[in-house]
Amino acid sequence: MEKDPVCECETVHSEEIEKSKLNMPSEGQISDLSDFFKILGDPTRMKILWALDGAELCVCDLAVELNMTKSAISHQLNSLRASKLVKYRREGKNVFYSLDDDHVNQIIEIALDHIGHN
Repeated sequence: MEKDPVCECETVHSEEIEKSKLNMPSEGQISDLSDFFKILGDPTRMKILWALDGAELCVCDLAVELNMTKSAISHQLNSLRASKLVKYRREGKNVFYSLDDDHVNQIIEIALDHIGHN
């Protein structure tokens, strides 16, 4: 197994460091990004998001598709809704869920494309 490459010089590239610092998000933004990816890091939540990519489904639909209880699906949907990844609308006794916006769809598809890239 090849060792990880390590820089063997002592040169500090001050200009590049300054450019990097200027582009660095704030501590709060970094924390929010980390929390965002934690939400996406759960396989069940990822399955729900994928199921909602292009389809509006109710809890019953998601439970059947993912072979889970409505209670388990509802619990995960609460987390996704709190993170503004999904939204819902009522129609009579039904509550239909969908992705909150196109950004969620894009993030999922870009990530899938990335992991398939050699």
